[in-house]
Amino acid sequence: MPDMSASVSLAVTHLVPLAKEVDQNKVTPGVLGFIVFAVMALAVWGLMKSMSKHMNKVDFKEPPDPEAEQAGSAEKADSAAERG
Repeated sequence: MPDMSASVSLAVTHLVPLAKEVDQNKVTPGVLGFIVFAVMALAVWGLMKSMSKHMNKVDFKEPPDPEAEQAGSAEKADSAAERG
């Protein structure tokens, strides 16, 4: 398997002359800018898909708080004692 940085530098070497064919008085992102943008868009899409998959695995249901249950039952007992 060839080195990834070598293939990237080879691709950039072939794309830079394409960008120089454009009028030198215009400033445009060119083909290289589009490729960089497309790669970044694909990376964000992949990350969002992965995050969505991981968020679906998360269980947000919390167990009931035992201290809150004790306090609630104590208040019910106090109010029942006052009534009766």
